[in-house]
Amino acid sequence: MRKIAIAVAPVPAAPIAGVVAPLTPEEIAREVVAADRAGASLVHLHVRDRAGALTEDLSTFSRTLDLIRAGSDIIIQGSTGGLSTLTLEQRCVAVDEPRVEVASLNMGSVNMDDEAYVNTLPDIRYWAGRMRARGVRPELEIFDAGMVQNVALLAEEGCLEPPYVYGLCLGFRGTLPARARTVAMLAAQLPPGAAWGFVHHGMQDLSLLATAIGLGASFIRVGFEDSAYYAPARPAASNVALVERAVDLIHAMGLAVATTPEAREMLGLALAPAT
Repeated sequence: MRKIAIAVAPVPAAPIAGVVAPLTPEEIAREVVAADRAGASLVHLHVRDRAGALTEDLSTFSRTLDLIRAGSDIIIQGSTGGLSTLTLEQRCVAVDEPRVEVASLNMGSVNMDDEAYVNTLPDIRYWAGRMRARGVRPELEIFDAGMVQNVALLAEEGCLEPPYVYGLCLGFRGTLPARARTVAMLAAQLPPGAAWGFVHHGMQDLSLLATAIGLGASFIRVGFEDSAYYAPARPAASNVALVERAVDLIHAMGLAVATTPEAREMLGLALAPAT
């Protein structure tokens, strides 16, 4: 039976009205461990301070991972993204944490809201080199069709090495809209058989997650970083509830939810996590 992995991104970039989001290491770890038990196999985390601001200081991030690892072997993905004033070097500090197994690698620049989300080719080369040196698997984040070609270009240069794992990211204000035909267009640009996942920022229901699965996605992402909603005007009370909805969706499609070891195999990772 085909299996789909579920990623959870539990911490929103800004407060969500009517939703209590996890912020402290204890709160985040508690939700991540519960999300793992509910069916998530990967957690996406930015390096933040206790107030939720992006930072280059790993202390709060590492404390969060201590608590997660005490109760879960979930795959830990660090972020090199987010609109911020952090430097090139500071943006990829997550890969210096030895328990980070995967990291987001944005494959180009786009307008995002009223700002420019800058990821130049020299920037990408630098981050890819840092990940390679640390043994961290890049998730190649695609916000626009041209970014798929950047993967091919950098692979030809030797900056990126197989297996390539793509993440299609739609719905961010100023980027490609989150529509079924857009998911289909981007999926069609990927190499045959490539492992890929889907992020629907601003999600209001699960329909595009189902679309991505139907088009061949290996994993889908839910969580308060993207949206609290699983149906119009119906926010989930927790990240765990969103994971449970994703599990129900996968089962309703006649598919199975990948375990963490199975997700590690999909991503080409070591079977045992760093401790």
